[in-house]
Amino acid sequence: MPSQTEFADVPTPIGTFRVVFQGRAIQVVDLLEHGVHQTGVPVGAGRRKPPFAAASPPRQLQEYFRGDRRAFDLDLDPDTASAFDRAVWSKLTEVSSGRTTTYAELARRSGYPGSARAVGGAMARNPIPIVIPCHRVIGTGGSITGYGLGLWRKRWLLDHEGAWPIRSRSAEGPRSRAQRTLDVVLPVPA
Repeated sequence: MPSQTEFADVPTPIGTFRVVFQGRAIQVVDLLEHGVHQTGVPVGAGRRKPPFAAASPPRQLQEYFRGDRRAFDLDLDPDTASAFDRAVWSKLTEVSSGRTTTYAELARRSGYPGSARAVGGAMARNPIPIVIPCHRVIGTGGSITGYGLGLWRKRWLLDHEGAWPIRSRSAEGPRSRAQRTLDVVLPVPA
């Protein structure tokens, strides 16, 4: 018998997130902030309040923000998505905490080389941010661009994971002159 759809509000250092889930399957992560588009709660969904069950989606989100979890162990169940979006999101979940990738590289890994802009669209349609880590996707020159929850949150999440400032000598490629990087912030030994 399938679990009932539930939702929970999880306060974090960057805002309160509403998580819609069914058992271990997560469907939506919405930022509850005035002016930010929200998916809404399915009719008949039950509200779950803390303390959250071990391994449940809201508990895992709490653990992530406390720094006790680097990877999510959940089933992804977005309400709607194209085959393209699912392919891109699947490859994106392989980018581990503390790492970044570019839109172009993610397009290539997903089997759609040359589709960096379309990958950007898939990131914008992501209904499960943080769990599907669209904050780990950066511009080819290392720029922090395009995050529906606000660029300051993207920087916060990358910093929380140890990926900010972007490392200029990383596998992600060259950096722009304006990009803040570890070799600019910290002196490089001679």
